[in-house]
Formats: sequence, C-alpha cells, structure tokens
Amino acid sequence: MRLADKLQKLGDRRAYQSAKRHLGLPMLARRPLFRLNPERLIRAMDGKQFEQIQQRYAIESPGDTWPKYLNVSRWMTINLRRVRDLELDFGFRKRILDIGCGAGYFLHICKWLGHKVVGLDIDEIPMYGEMVRMLGLKRIHWRVNAFESLPDLGARFDLITCFMICFNGHKSPALWRSSEWQFFLDDLAPRLRPGGRIHLCFNRENGGNYYDAELRRFFEARGADLDDGSVTIWPGKRSRT
Repeated sequence: MRLADKLQKLGDRRAYQSAKRHLGLPMLARRPLFRLNPERLIRAMDGKQFEQIQQRYAIESPGDTWPKYLNVSRWMTINLRRVRDLELDFGFRKRILDIGCGAGYFLHICKWLGHKVVGLDIDEIPMYGEMVRMLGLKRIHWRVNAFESLPDLGARFDLITCFMICFNGHKSPALWRSSEWQFFLDDLAPRLRPGGRIHLCFNRENGGNYYDAELRRFFEARGADLDDGSVTIWPGKRSRT
C-alpha cells in the first residue's frame, strides 16, 4: 500500500495535508479543471496596467515593505500553493472571503478557477487598490478591530481565509488573546454555509512562535487542525473534549 493511502486511512487530516505538501505525495482523487502554473496566471493579468503600477511603486530592495508584492512571479507562486493546499483547484465552485486580501493574488487565482470571491481590507495603500481594480476583484473597505463585528458581507461563504495576519496586534502589546479570537471566530461562524471552514495563517511573533501554548489549546478546543502557522476551523465541527 502506498504511503499516501496509509496516511489517508489514518483519518488524520493534518498529517495527510502536511505529507502532501512536504513530501510531494500525489493528490488522491484530484482531477484539476485547469493546468495551473504561475506563468499562465500572470498572463491572465493586464500586463500593461501592471507595468504602470510597477513604474509608480517599485523600489529597489523593498525588504518587508508592501512594494515586495510587485515581485509577481514569487507571490503568484506562493498563492498558487495556498490554493492547492486548500484544494480549491478542483471540485465545486465556492464562495470565498479573503480578509486582508492585500494585492489580491490569492483571489485572482480563485476567480480564474471560477470561484466567487470577495476581499476585505483597509484602504490605506494605493498600490493594493490599483492591483485589486486591475484584477477585477470586489473589495470591501474595513479595518478589523478586536471585539467589533464585521459589516454585512452579503451571502454566506464556503471558505473564509486570513493569510499573514496582522490585524491581531501582530508584534505589539495589544496582541490578541483567546477572548479576542473567540469573538472574531464567533462573528465569522454564521457567515459560513453548512460545512464551511475558516483558514488562518499567522505571522511569527517576537518570540519566534506563531502562537503560544494558550492559543494552541484554545484553537484545539474548537476542533481546529493546526499545521505549523496555519489553523483551520470548521465551526460546525464538534470541539475536542
């Protein structure tokens, strides 16, 4: 029996997803609708508009500042990996909300695959706004604050994503604890369709960890699957005892 089959039969989603990602195991029963590669996704963009955006905002050695997202090949590749890890490149079309959508690469790929997508982000970085408009994406302007509900987002979603999270007081004394996350997740839960999921992807904090032991226990108590800095939660799934 192949290792992939053994892992799948163990019923441990976290181990199986990690093995697929790190060991290059085949995606069982996967029948992609499209042959995906970063170059094809880049060609689907308006090259002339993107070149104009680059001319306005590109800087040499951007480091961790927002112009780094103009390295389209790198970030398209990263977001294609996210799409594949979430298994969005096959199966039924989904309605997806991306909180903190930034330059919009993740939603661009999802839209190209036929999913219905909505982004949510603050409107403070002009380059992000220009990128989102160039890609033809819908973006709701909103700042995520602790203990504050999100606005009316219309129809419910199959998937809500938050990548490279900063709205949680990242690297500040106001870093969210379990009470803030409980409010946030409780606010998101009724915005999901039955069987929907929330996928969180954390940045490392000052101590080098994505979250501490207290938050790990909190997420696990909600039935989450944890894989390095990623946390996936099915609000309708029974919590662990």
